[in-house]
Amino acid sequence: MQQKTTLWLNEVNLSNIDLVGGKNASLGEMIQHLIPRGVNVPMGFVITVNAYNQFIEFNNLEDEIKKLIIACDVNDMEQLARTGLAVRQLITNATFPKELGDEIIQKYQELSAKYGNQLTDVAVRSSATAEDLPDASFAGQQETYLNVRNERDLLSCVRKCFASLFTDRAISYRAHFNFDHFQVKLSVGVQKMVRSDLATSGVAFSIDTESGFKDVILINGSYGLGELLVQGSVSPDEFLVFKPTLEKGFPAIIEKKMGNKDIKMIYGNNLEERVKTIHVEKAMQKTFCITDEQALQIAKWVYEIEKYYSNLKGYWCPMDVEWAVDGFTKDLFIVQARPETVHSRVRNKDIIEYKIEHKEAVSPIVTGIAVGNKVATGNVKIMYSMDGRDGTLDGKDFKEGDVLVTEMTDPDWEPLMKKASAIVTDKGGRTCHAAIIAREMGIPAIVGTQNGSEILENGQSITVSCAEGDVGFIYQDALSFTTEITRMEDIPVTKTPIMLNVGSPEMAFKFANLPHAGVGLAREEFIINNYIQAHPMALLKHRTLGDEKLSSEIEKLIQGYANEESFFIEKLSYGIAKIGAAFYPNKVIVRFSDFKTNEYYNMLGGKYFEPHEENPMIGWRGASRYYSDNYKEAFLMECKAIAKVRNTIGLNNVTVMIPFCRTVLELQKVLAIMEEGGLKRGDNGLEVFLMAEIPSNVILAEEFADYIDGFSIGSNDLTQLTLGLDRDSALVAHIYDERNEAVKSMISRLIKTAKEKGVKVGICGQGPSDFPNFAQFLVKEGIDSISVTPDSFLRTAIAINQAEKY
Repeated sequence: MQQKTTLWLNEVNLSNIDLVGGKNASLGEMIQHLIPRGVNVPMGFVITVNAYNQFIEFNNLEDEIKKLIIACDVNDMEQLARTGLAVRQLITNATFPKELGDEIIQKYQELSAKYGNQLTDVAVRSSATAEDLPDASFAGQQETYLNVRNERDLLSCVRKCFASLFTDRAISYRAHFNFDHFQVKLSVGVQKMVRSDLATSGVAFSIDTESGFKDVILINGSYGLGELLVQGSVSPDEFLVFKPTLEKGFPAIIEKKMGNKDIKMIYGNNLEERVKTIHVEKAMQKTFCITDEQALQIAKWVYEIEKYYSNLKGYWCPMDVEWAVDGFTKDLFIVQARPETVHSRVRNKDIIEYKIEHKEAVSPIVTGIAVGNKVATGNVKIMYSMDGRDGTLDGKDFKEGDVLVTEMTDPDWEPLMKKASAIVTDKGGRTCHAAIIAREMGIPAIVGTQNGSEILENGQSITVSCAEGDVGFIYQDALSFTTEITRMEDIPVTKTPIMLNVGSPEMAFKFANLPHAGVGLAREEFIINNYIQAHPMALLKHRTLGDEKLSSEIEKLIQGYANEESFFIEKLSYGIAKIGAAFYPNKVIVRFSDFKTNEYYNMLGGKYFEPHEENPMIGWRGASRYYSDNYKEAFLMECKAIAKVRNTIGLNNVTVMIPFCRTVLELQKVLAIMEEGGLKRGDNGLEVFLMAEIPSNVILAEEFADYIDGFSIGSNDLTQLTLGLDRDSALVAHIYDERNEAVKSMISRLIKTAKEKGVKVGICGQGPSDFPNFAQFLVKEGIDSISVTPDSFLRTAIAINQAEKY
């Protein structure tokens, strides 16, 4: 085989990387072993490294190329550009040996015959021998040509692929990672085109690309050929599928977000216009580009591919996959697969948190999709081209530590990107080129800002923050920030389970790295505020209010959903499911919504449904809302959302908690309505917890315990009501203290009663997070679990560990 110049893809596998490159070897491996498992992969053939060597030797190019490369300073943008162009021209102006050219044409004709066409359209893809390695991705370093439709064009594109071994970015990238330019060789794959120009295409990762969380499959998709998605010209639709429940027969999406798919790439009309970009119809822009069923099929295949490669290599091997839907046949195909090369290389699992000092005093000037979890500062350099041909800045103007601001990047920008302290783009999603390179280089990026290059100004000093969840924020000026490192080896093992208080689904995957016992408090309020963005009753009743502006805003929110109720249920269920998945199979206790009237009033449409209360802290909140005729419909939607998470998505580790329940009768009423909404205590293992935050919960603990599975002490409200003070009032703030003997007496009494009744008792209030000595008191009293904020996990674990020693 070593002397072969062409081979069919089903004749090669991963043992042939030196001959056919990483991309072709992987395709051959899948065709041989994954097609039998039901994965569709288009057929094709390989032009081997032998053919490349023969081509270079036939044209006497090696010595000339070496002279040019050795003389080049890769850090000099102008010199790099001149050298790269000169080398590529040498190769594209060369000719094929006749036998080699004839052999390539013959293979192309045979491939066309397999598909019943006189000459089929193919994709011509570069495949370097150093590509898709575990320690460097080389993604996008060489070229791909789509919609190649005749013999002459095929040979021309093969020459261009050979030449792309020496693009500016490839030369710079190899130098950056200390790869020998002359040890890297090129093979070319010729693969039957999937007509995704008439349908959809995208990428998928068998890992979360930001946190490295290993139990999800991330799918991105857009209309047409996949090049625009990779470039970052469109913000794709996004789907998350959870692997453990997928394997257990519960294939379900745990989150999906609609992107901005306003353009797509399709076939052009001739060789001068091989592909072209056109606008997408408005109705299609507001529709997900693939169905849930297609997303789940992609997820199943990606999971199969990951399992196969992991078994083959003998270690976990997360995968980066490209998929496409054929517009003629409607069939789904996997067109490429390679090992993921950023998070799979990470061995140190320490958690590093970046915190901007006095952040509450500043407001963001630009937002977008956060890539990474870091914070960086620098001066803005707005660029639209590398050479300044449009009259803006060029590569010479860009200095080490500047913030690159542009519409979007492509692989040609990589030599410049490695100088940047951060990257900001108008377009793109989490899997676009800018995002991939930023992760690989370990710098923060905010993509898909829509208008970052318009709002920001050249020379402006800014702070780029990707440390606040999925959303990235840009602030004026270079703000001071700190880093806190939580080292896993520093966290002591405790007998008392430590759970986490988690409000934001966006941070869940990151926090899941801690040695937790689950989630003791997941608040619905954050999800409703950020995912739904409207008062629940206003969603249901807005058409009856005569407020056209309100109705217009709500109509925009629910675009793409069947109705207002399905919007609420789906959005809430995705937020809860993301937290449930992050901590699976450990218990995740979700507290039903506990907004106060003043908080609900400020939500979209809230003014129509909320009364004015002098003291909302002790007013219409928690359980009293759920059975009220003025809120029951909204509470039923909350119940249905959690029922979907447990019964449809399969995350039965998610359970529920009722807040601010004053009487046993109230508890009975709430349980009845929960059952009406699909949540019956005991069904499918459903547990019901009660927030113990009112003195009546402690005084009547024996009676409450008959209807629940456990108490969770809410020390904030219990302190407020035991001491008779408003915890929002600065005038009495000096009295507020969870460690007050009266409060501790209430807690001791509850723990004793709970144990006598055989129900669990934990705490999810702020006290253990703020005061390690309070955590020690709880351990001595025999509490079953302590739930704390993630940033206080380490000090709480240390305090508990010390208490357990004595």
